[in-house]
Amino acid sequence: MIRDLDETLRKVLQDPTFAQQFPELAGADIVFDRPADPFNPAKTTVNLFLYDVRENTELRDNDFDVVQVNGQTFTRPAALRLSCSYMATAWPVGGTELALQEHRLLTQVLRVLSRYPMIPDSFCVGSLKEQAPPLPMVALHPDALKNLAEFWSSLGSKLRASLTVTVTISVPVFADVPEFVVTTSTTRYAPGLAAPQESVIQVGGRVIDPMQQPPSQGIAGALVDIVDAGLRGTTDSNGDYSFAQVPAGAHTLRAIAAGYQPKTQPFVVPGRPEDYQITLTPL
Repeated sequence: MIRDLDETLRKVLQDPTFAQQFPELAGADIVFDRPADPFNPAKTTVNLFLYDVRENTELRDNDFDVVQVNGQTFTRPAALRLSCSYMATAWPVGGTELALQEHRLLTQVLRVLSRYPMIPDSFCVGSLKEQAPPLPMVALHPDALKNLAEFWSSLGSKLRASLTVTVTISVPVFADVPEFVVTTSTTRYAPGLAAPQESVIQVGGRVIDPMQQPPSQGIAGALVDIVDAGLRGTTDSNGDYSFAQVPAGAHTLRAIAAGYQPKTQPFVVPGRPEDYQITLTPL
């Protein structure tokens, strides 16, 4: 994904929209080399050196997203928010007053990068395309390198004018986990002002076959009864079932499917997600 970020930044800096306004930048090569001595490009170059990669703890998210993919429900752990910091340097070749050319080129880089607090999706490449949330970009980040002289010395090079840019990307850490959907919705009503309130709850779960792959694969067309409430339903193509109005309290849940042993189990409404899952054993 970091390679995709490199190519994304290259597209931002080589945007033909700015070619007339910033001709020096339009004619420069964009590279991502370590500017250690000797670094002597043959053509005018802007170098973006990735010097730091770390988690952005301020954007850390411990929540899980529930998504539907091809009719299957998955729990998606939050992605790691990774801040990638680059040092941008300009290396003009040819002409006179190279220091002034260098400063002018750096100014053009800064103006282009500062234009986008979020990188537009039209510039994004590969895994970064349509990434949510969008990629925040900060030029001249306040937490950038503090001791530039020490940094350049560690590279074996002389101190050089530079600027920093930090982009935060989302990196998936764990694979999606297949799950079943459980829903509860509570409704309270009373027929009169003096009558006690009565609660009915909408619940839903899944009937699964533990032998199928993935393990949480649902069983379609299974009959599901809430025995003591006189309620019956049928699972859909994903093995999901739901009941619109179930009285609160303890009940008995039963599932029957062709090719499987029937199963009866107690559950409480409202209850835990695992209480609504019914696992059937093949005959």
